[in-house]
Amino acid sequence: MASVCFYFQAHQPMRLRHYTVFDKHHNYFDDRGNAAICRKVANKCYLPANRLMLKLIRKHQGRFKIAYGITGVLLEQIISFAPEVMSTFDALAETGCVEFLGETYYHSLSFLYSKEDFLEQVKKHSSTIESYFGQKPRVFRNTELIYNNELAAFIESLGLFDAIITEGADHILGYRSPDFVYRPKGCEKLKLLLKNYSLSDDIAFRFSNRDWKQWPLTADKFARWVNKVNGNGNVVNLFMDYETFGEHQWKDTGIFDFLKHLPDEILKHPDNDFKTPTEVVNSYPPMDEVDVPNLISWADTERDTSAWIGNAMQSNAIHELYRLEDEIKKTADKKIIEDWRKLQISDHFYYMCTKWFADGDVHKYFNPYDSPYDAYINYMNILSNLKMRCFLHKDLKKVQRLFENRKSQPETVIA
Repeated sequence: MASVCFYFQAHQPMRLRHYTVFDKHHNYFDDRGNAAICRKVANKCYLPANRLMLKLIRKHQGRFKIAYGITGVLLEQIISFAPEVMSTFDALAETGCVEFLGETYYHSLSFLYSKEDFLEQVKKHSSTIESYFGQKPRVFRNTELIYNNELAAFIESLGLFDAIITEGADHILGYRSPDFVYRPKGCEKLKLLLKNYSLSDDIAFRFSNRDWKQWPLTADKFARWVNKVNGNGNVVNLFMDYETFGEHQWKDTGIFDFLKHLPDEILKHPDNDFKTPTEVVNSYPPMDEVDVPNLISWADTERDTSAWIGNAMQSNAIHELYRLEDEIKKTADKKIIEDWRKLQISDHFYYMCTKWFADGDVHKYFNPYDSPYDAYINYMNILSNLKMRCFLHKDLKKVQRLFENRKSQPETVIA
């Protein structure tokens, strides 16, 4: 049996507006630019892809199943800038063939810097997914599939999730295949699903590459590759950005036609089926324990965290951000806290990445800055303003308390 598990990550950051040291306003986010990009991606990807997924589910009478990870910040933008997309996600949710995964609401790196805020974001995201789609997420994915043993243990301790997903990196698997269910090291109940990065990247990155020896990639050819897993594995985890369809791989590459015919070709094999992540972990027992002491991710050739915290600018920016946490939360000001959390979106640090070479084109995609240094300066200007707001708020509270104390004191009567 080879079960195909499709998981799509849907995310768009809230990009920052140009902000200088002379700016004093608190409107940090480029609403006009974010709206334009959201509508562009909605028209090229979310709407046509959602409608095609819905047709495939109906055509195959529930045998075609998929999963989504949708960040909270994308949901906010869809509701504001492209509300028609929500109706298509609602329709998908109603089919019973679509699973929605849990993650951090703000697509953040909070687990690495603040377990407390990480937990708050995970709970906020889960409640948001439940309120919109009627599902309580049971499978967790961390931002950019960042993962290690410590994260798995923490997620298991919450008792909210049955499984966690991450990258099937060669250096953690060794001789083993990603095409089985595993158990994280040190965990008793939590299960682990690993991305088959070779087959996933054939679609996500190589599909339109005419220099690739397997080009053109057709549905029947890909199905033959999936069929080879029969007898050598239980599940083929195809994890990729949803923007693969129509945005990273444009419509004229044939990506939608490929997707349209893929379920037919895969289901021709009598032992193949499609399962959601929860169905996979409920169907197959763990084959082994996987030890991941060091952080991994699904990004770049290194499969590590260097895309976000690999240079001095990134490290300085993110440490300064989380250093403010206590003072930010003491304000109890919803707007200040919300702005601080939106500044945690991992893309802000991704734009500061100096890894050009082979990974350069990825880092430039939808990047609003001319250089990583520009991204850093802009970010730090905004962070400086947020810090000032935080401490002004603190001083204001002191003045208010002093005033209230004076009012409560009895007046002195002079004889």
